[in-house]
Amino acid sequence: MLLSLPYWLYQMARHGKYRKGLGERLGQIPARLHLPNESDGVIWIHAVSVGEVLAVAGLVGELQERLPGHKTFISTTTDTGQALARKRFGEENVFYFPMDFGFAIRPYLRKLRPRLVVMAETEFWPNFLRLAKGSGARVAVVNARISDRSWPGYRRARRWLGGMLKNVELFLAQTAQDAARLRDIGAMEDRVRVAGNLKFDIPAPGAPAIVNGLRKSLTESGAGPVLVCGSTMEGEETLLLKAFENLLVAHPRAVMVLGPRHPERFGEVAALLEEMSIRFSRRSAWNGEVLAGAVLLLDSIGELAAMYGLADVAFVGGSLVPRGGHNIIEPAMYGVATVVGNHTENFREIVSLFHSREAVRIVGPAELPLVLLELLADDGKRKALGQRALEAMRSQMGATARTADELQELLARP
Repeated sequence: MLLSLPYWLYQMARHGKYRKGLGERLGQIPARLHLPNESDGVIWIHAVSVGEVLAVAGLVGELQERLPGHKTFISTTTDTGQALARKRFGEENVFYFPMDFGFAIRPYLRKLRPRLVVMAETEFWPNFLRLAKGSGARVAVVNARISDRSWPGYRRARRWLGGMLKNVELFLAQTAQDAARLRDIGAMEDRVRVAGNLKFDIPAPGAPAIVNGLRKSLTESGAGPVLVCGSTMEGEETLLLKAFENLLVAHPRAVMVLGPRHPERFGEVAALLEEMSIRFSRRSAWNGEVLAGAVLLLDSIGELAAMYGLADVAFVGGSLVPRGGHNIIEPAMYGVATVVGNHTENFREIVSLFHSREAVRIVGPAELPLVLLELLADDGKRKALGQRALEAMRSQMGATARTADELQELLARP
């Protein structure tokens, strides 16, 4: 921690990261929490960021229905995850996850007295897992996955990981491959199950006012087609905007909704749009102006998923550059034709499933403009691609109920 302190200070000063909730991260219980009574059972669910919060939302509801005598608390690491969790679950039930020091963790374990601690995906914090288990809580990891990028590092550390993972009583993996990788790095054989991916069960979000306003504006102004590019990363926006310029030749009233993955890059992407002389509006400042032939820069949190409902074609970022890709389920739930780059290692199983069913198009940077033009020129091909994506997503649903079954059984063990 001391050696890496300059990095954390830089992130706090430059991007404002980790500054919010610093007291909570250091073990200060926020006054807004509605602490449990002596008779309450408590479930503590940790969801790192927005994606994990969305993934566990259905599970939280399922557990509350099945276990009405239990209170559920949710912790997050990122500010964006915190904001969404407070909106979804109420700020009285949400706090920042403590740093992995005993002095920061113990106050939460003493005050909450959790019977069940649930970690979403792959959050392996050695002190936390040890102290949570030592407090008497059952400890589970749900929606667990080991990405291709993380896999080599975990394998090198498996001798050390084995002892730490003994504190986890149940691993619910997304796929059989994830389960095999968990066992290989030290998870006990009989504690690993495959429950599926919770993200397939995420319901389509209710449309925020901005989406309804945009839909009305697009219809009345005759703007379109609409290209929604979400979760984009550094190096991708330039490629996408050049493709959009090509698109405008054939479709001069086309609209792009551009949603960078990280909020600290909103200003950087706005500067790029100005540099390329592309007309644009910031979502935060948009007041109904006609967007035909322009870009809407989505400089907001938690609205991207609903924006996919406006799309004729969607592009999911982190995939034209080697960043592992992002979740393609969000556009699929609207039956939208979806395009990704060829770097999708973090979602290999989902993309492989969709690709095997001809439900997603995978392109390189050079192919991107041509594929977008092809899809927008052929209504039948585009709509069929979107329909196959919707069917592929629906075929994988049910992980929430399976996960809740396993957690309920874990709680019932003597």
